[in-house]
Order: sequence, then C-alpha cells, then structure tokens
Amino acid sequence: MSEITLKAVKRGTGKKGSKLVRSSGMIPGIYYSEGSESIPLAAHPLALRPIVYTAHKKIFDLYIDDSTQPLECVLKDIAFHPVTDKLLHFDLFGVKSGKMMGVEVPIILKGQAIGVRDGGVLQHTTHKVKLHCLPSDMPDSFEIDISNLSIGKSVHVKDIQREGIHFDVALDTVIVSCLHPRLIKEETPAEKVEEGAAAAEEGGEKKEEKKEGKKESKKED
Repeated sequence: MSEITLKAVKRGTGKKGSKLVRSSGMIPGIYYSEGSESIPLAAHPLALRPIVYTAHKKIFDLYIDDSTQPLECVLKDIAFHPVTDKLLHFDLFGVKSGKMMGVEVPIILKGQAIGVRDGGVLQHTTHKVKLHCLPSDMPDSFEIDISNLSIGKSVHVKDIQREGIHFDVALDTVIVSCLHPRLIKEETPAEKVEEGAAAAEEGGEKKEEKKEGKKESKKED
C-alpha cells in the first residue's frame, strides 16, 4: 500500500457533468488503465495537492466512492486555467504489478555548479524524461548533484541510467550544461570612424569636382 492516498467519487460524463463538478467546488478527472474502461472521477482540490503540487512522480492508492480496495495509479496529466492557474482537470493512469508502464519523471538539480561560480551560465534543457519500467522500479524523480559541474561540461541521460529503466529518448540527450558566458561587444574603433568620415569627405569632394567640371564644359559650349 502506498503512503499517499486519494479519495474520489464517480461523476457524470460530458461538458455538463464537468460543469456540475466544478460548480460544487470539486475537480473533474478520469481514471484509465490498459484493458479496462475509463472511470470519470471528481476529487476535492485539497486532496489533490500532494499529488499535483510536487516535484516528484509517485505511485499512490486511489479509492473510488466507498470502495475499500484501492487502485494503484500515477498522475498522468493535469490541466490548468491559462490565466488563473486554477486546476481544471486531472488524468490518472492505473498501474499493474509486474507490467511495464510508460511515465514521465521529473529531473531535479541539487547544489550550485562550480562553473557558475567561475562565471559560467547554467542551462537546464531537460526537465522531465519519458521512460518505461515496472511500477516497482519507477523513481519518484532523478536528482542530479551539479556541484562539480564546471564550464564546458554537461550531464546526459546516460549519466542517470539505471537497471530496469528504458528511456524513450536518446542516451546522449543533454540534461544540463554549464556554458561559457557569451559576451558580444559591438563597439566601432575610433580609427574606423575616422576612416569612414575621411572616405565620405573624399567622396563628397569628387562629386563636387564632377559638378564643377560639368558647369565649365557647358560655359565653353
């Protein structure tokens, strides 16, 4: 049995059902599992907090209505309001012991890179990684200590590889790097300014000479 539990109730389907759920202060969701029919659910926002607002991916026990037999599942997806960030919907995926499952696990960086202290720029490019594994092998997260990450160095997916886990991305995918600072100075040297001014002045003089030449030739005619 998991340390985290979620109590939910069955709800009506469709937009009308979701609207009634939200008007009652609950959050609509759905539970689905391979080989089983999906179950429309509703849960209280407070009950969802330990599952939604966390940096870890956890397997938890779901109790539907008055059932005493929990369903093991993970949070598969969530939807927030684009303006208010209010939780609008959640998807739960049922896991089965002994069967491979596909999940997305967060990557958490720990410490301060030595390269940053030396003036480098930290670039965290991969925040989550998709993988397949047995429920018993699923990590809550991948924590990477970047304290010794120096300028010009990177951490790749292959560096967090574990037995029993099959990543859905290339092993050479970069997770985090410490880059050289990019300092672009676009200052024009004083010599170039002077050369440009002299060239412009010379060009102007030649134009004036041509004009004067044309005037003289007209007078002679």
